Amino acid sequence: MPKNQKNKVDLEDSRKIAEKNYHPSFYQGKNQFEQGLAETHEQVSDDYAEGTIDQKSD
Repeated sequence: MPKNQKNKVDLEDSRKIAEKNYHPSFYQGKNQFEQGLAETHEQVSDDYAEGTIDQKSD
């Protein structure tokens, strides 16, 4: 596969991923991307809810 064609394929794959947003159904994800996004969302939510190191939350 020529380099230009590979770059085009990579760009198309990147767009497909970039267009996706978290959805609660991802906890029962059909693929690794959905499961990973759900896990990342959970980690960020936990950290945000926990507040800062001095136990103050927004």
